[in-house]
Amino acid sequence: MEQDGFPIVDVAAFATGDAAARAAVAREFGRALETTGFVAIVGHGVPEADIQATYDAMKAFFALPLADKMSLVIAGRAKTCGYLPIGVESVAATLDADQPPDLCEALVFQSLRRELNLPKDTPLRPGEGARNVWPEQPQGLHELVMRYFESVERLALMLPRMMALALDLPEDFFAPYYTVPALTLRFVNYPDQIDPPAPGQLRYGAHHDYGGFTILRQDAAPGGLQICSKSGVWRDVPAVPEAFIINVAELIARWTNERWKSTLHRVVNPSRALTGSTQRLSMVLFTGPNDDAEITCLPTCTDAAHPVLYPPVRAGAFVRAKLNKSMVAPPVLEDV
Repeated sequence: MEQDGFPIVDVAAFATGDAAARAAVAREFGRALETTGFVAIVGHGVPEADIQATYDAMKAFFALPLADKMSLVIAGRAKTCGYLPIGVESVAATLDADQPPDLCEALVFQSLRRELNLPKDTPLRPGEGARNVWPEQPQGLHELVMRYFESVERLALMLPRMMALALDLPEDFFAPYYTVPALTLRFVNYPDQIDPPAPGQLRYGAHHDYGGFTILRQDAAPGGLQICSKSGVWRDVPAVPEAFIINVAELIARWTNERWKSTLHRVVNPSRALTGSTQRLSMVLFTGPNDDAEITCLPTCTDAAHPVLYPPVRAGAFVRAKLNKSMVAPPVLEDV
């Protein structure tokens, strides 16, 4: 399936079908990531009611006064947990681009299993974990985020199984790499742009994601996600109804020896000619293997014609270096 030339894969049969059905879904999934590096998936099993309720609660959170949001900034950890205000992040800096800070703010949560070193099948209890900070308003946000996190986490742990079959590996090949996976849930608000952006300033600058798979739920507001083709042409990523957008980050590109592409992407500004609200809200789960996982070329991704392109790296250290490079200024608390 496609929408506006963008690949769409129905993954329902991977969860419910037999071995042949799972293999067929995995092959389709793999083809999209080999050619585009991005794919929309439907039939993912995440309840639409949970998605919409979480989306609505997050819009209410970002409408709070800035002072209330700034109280959730965690010194030294703003990129990975708590509130991230506008003006402190430029993801294009990870590619050494000199651009003004990105025009977005975020609220970020870490996987409690990772924090507590709990195996992936261990149930979570609400309130566990000390690192995440929970807004008091709107009421019910804590429970909604926990439920959404649990649902999307199940999807996140299905993707490495699909990856394995697509790459002619045993379905459980990646299981040892995902015993305590890296999962960061980020809610990103792109506010109305009352003032024009500075020259070269975007909602999110052009960049590659850093870890494993990114799982994005985007809305259809103007000024959205674009991906760059091999020929350097930027194209819009459509807002496919009830779909998640999946893309390959740099660790998977290294794992697959660039067989699967980590595609350059950005979030552009809405047209200044538009009237009415151009606010945009995205819900993003950044996934990756265990922090101590060694990422080296997979055996089915190299041969005499395809020599190994990258030396081994440790997953956690690689991602942390990218995160640090993207922070162009610390959050300023005293100005609130």
